[in-house]
Amino acid sequence: MKKPATAPAPVSRAPKRPAPPAIHYLVELADVHAHLFRVTLTVARPAAQQQLSLPVWIPGSYLVREFSKNLQHLQARQGKAATPIEQLDKCTWQADSLSGKPLVVTYEVYAGDNSVRTACLDAMRGFFNGTSLCLKVHGQESAPHVLELAPQPLLSSWSVATGLTAEKVNKKGFGRYVAGDYDELVDCPVEMGDFWSGSFHACGVPHRFVVAGALPGFDGDKLLADTRKICEAQIRFWHGSKKPPFNNYLFMLNAVDEGYGGLEHRNSTALVCKRADLPRTALAGSPASTRVSDGYTTLRGLVSHEYFHAWNVKRLRPAAFENYDYSRENYTAQLWFFEGFTSYYDDLFLRRTGLLDNTGYLKLLNKTINQVMQTPGRLVQSVAQASFDAWVKYYRQDENTPNATVSYYTKGSLVALCLDLTLRAEGKAGADLDKVMHELWVRCKAGPMSEADFAAALEAVGKRSFAAELASWVHGRDELPLKLLLEQHGVAVHEDPAQLAHRLGMRVSESAGLQVKTVLRGGVAEKAGFAPGDEWLAVEPVGPRAAAPGSAGWRMSQLDDLLAYAGNAKTVSALVARDKRLLRLELPMPPTLTTWRLAVRDAAKIDTWLQPAANDQPV
Repeated sequence: MKKPATAPAPVSRAPKRPAPPAIHYLVELADVHAHLFRVTLTVARPAAQQQLSLPVWIPGSYLVREFSKNLQHLQARQGKAATPIEQLDKCTWQADSLSGKPLVVTYEVYAGDNSVRTACLDAMRGFFNGTSLCLKVHGQESAPHVLELAPQPLLSSWSVATGLTAEKVNKKGFGRYVAGDYDELVDCPVEMGDFWSGSFHACGVPHRFVVAGALPGFDGDKLLADTRKICEAQIRFWHGSKKPPFNNYLFMLNAVDEGYGGLEHRNSTALVCKRADLPRTALAGSPASTRVSDGYTTLRGLVSHEYFHAWNVKRLRPAAFENYDYSRENYTAQLWFFEGFTSYYDDLFLRRTGLLDNTGYLKLLNKTINQVMQTPGRLVQSVAQASFDAWVKYYRQDENTPNATVSYYTKGSLVALCLDLTLRAEGKAGADLDKVMHELWVRCKAGPMSEADFAAALEAVGKRSFAAELASWVHGRDELPLKLLLEQHGVAVHEDPAQLAHRLGMRVSESAGLQVKTVLRGGVAEKAGFAPGDEWLAVEPVGPRAAAPGSAGWRMSQLDDLLAYAGNAKTVSALVARDKRLLRLELPMPPTLTTWRLAVRDAAKIDTWLQPAANDQPV
């Protein structure tokens, strides 16, 4: 019988370490007083001659902002040896690296912009978008990315809020977060500081709201309750009883002395508002007030707008945005839809949730209509052209902007209004704009869409072609049929005398003397020779009621002084200062112009429009 072989002795093996992440960013607060973040980027498996770049813009804000201008002290190494790194253009660098050996790149970023678009750091707060801090590793954009946030021992009260998925973090939120790719990384901004934080569930989905800079009397419970109503209504609008396309959602609000705006992201939004516009708790011993300030109404509209973007532009989006090119402008002529239709629905959801009544909703709509009607640029540029030109016009506004272009936000929202009311007026199978949005969501599979997709969705819901309306309202410069459509749906349209500035055709500032900011095309001020930058000093009536001999007329301190000083004169002589020179301009007294005032005429018809039907659910 053969003797069995001796079994080999067991081999002791060390536990297997997980592979390092392909792309790893360590973000440290280098110097809060100098407003400097320090970033250490580790590329586990770089290419030979690895290229890196920083975006020049951030999706949702259509302007080349040159974030690389804030980057400094860029260095690289492999192992202990320094690796030369060469700048190729304004935002791209190339490391003289060997392939396969980890590449470590360090740099600092100046963070001095207290807006939602870039990065900010001081002793009170830290905030950044990945487009401002995180160099893109060319060729590895689709690899998993890790963001590690290092705590600052001297700021032990600070916490972190971000839409990124936490991998290993401490109780304050500092630690490691993961993103599936570069797009996800830079689409999840980070808020750090000693902020207020509250949470709620909307349709079963956890939501968090953090507020930096709030006053002690801030009513967080009110903000959470109102926001929850908005979120639940919008989730049901898009999905009925189904779940939304995110597992959680984060609102980050920076409350400041003066400021307003927001920027949408896939499962979060960054907001800024005046801290005076936040809801306030009742003072001790005082009865609670049910009145909502105009500022808080505006804030709720902003919350509604940015949340709606989680579907309309972050999922359903222009075909041109299917793959972002962070190195240059990404053009689309569809912002009238993605921003304009979102602007239509933002206030509409305030009404649908009961946060506004009919009168309050019409007040906001009235403001939008008058803004568009008082913009001469609506007759110069179509809303589709304005969308395409956002990169050079909307985000680069100057004194001539109202004469040269129209806002794709405001006119786009009125295009949505006209289409909604037209569909409802024609009454085919209960057609309305809600059904068009649902049709688009399904048709485009919650992804890229073209204008042809929108036209097809309109036709599918409205049972006819809307090519003529799109040609006139979107690609043309025709006036919209607002009055007819509003009156058909129970709204009374009154024409009241316009304010004096509109009658003159100018926009002014009265904070430090009477300064002319804008001269509108075709107005009497333009014909008289007024120019932006003029200081209007005095006025003298021309004719029988002219000033007494030796008098130079009347000193102007505010625009309404003109009516008192002109009397019955048909023309006045205006004394203005321009570039330190005094000029006399002959100004005809302005004609009578009107603006709209909307009111409830038939409440039942308005309710049918502004309140969703009980069975109005997504398909």
